[in-house]
Amino acid sequence: MAGVSGCLKYSMFIFNFLFWLCGIVILAIAIWVRVSKDGQEILSPGDSSTNPYVSVNILIAVGSVIMILGFLGCCGAVKESRCMLLLFFIGLLLILLLQVAAGILGATFKSESERILNETLYENVKLLEAADNDAKAFQKALAEFQEEPCISLIKDVVAKHILIVIGIAFGLAVIEILGLVFSMVLYCQIGNK
Repeated sequence: MAGVSGCLKYSMFIFNFLFWLCGIVILAIAIWVRVSKDGQEILSPGDSSTNPYVSVNILIAVGSVIMILGFLGCCGAVKESRCMLLLFFIGLLLILLLQVAAGILGATFKSESERILNETLYENVKLLEAADNDAKAFQKALAEFQEEPCISLIKDVVAKHILIVIGIAFGLAVIEILGLVFSMVLYCQIGNK
């Protein structure tokens, strides 16, 4: 271990072990929601045309990728494997690039997102119009209680919390950049050993 910093090596291991644990938790919860009876009840689409399993499947994929990257980072640091560290670096770089692309697309297609939200709410209102008398009585009571339209409430919630979302996104980006830097420094130290 003459050419490799022990502090960097074990910091990388601890960080990636936590990363790996997060991946396991995300994967376990997503699989539980996907296969359990309780999860089936939560996700039942009802009369809606949307498929709620898409988001669960995405979480399963995300949890798997995080788990694999955490494993590569842990083993790459402890075993001083340049190949694993390079795979970790490439995977983390791809995730960072995808996040940047998603942020740009989200900002670019903001009006498209609003249009889709309006269409979805309108379709759901049509479904409510075909409801039985008990459901219509509930809708009438809810309309008296809530004066503001749903779309306005949703836009207000998004506007209130957008800074938190942006802050979390930048925080994750900083952590990912540090992971990239540390993995490359460790990679170079192992190469110079």
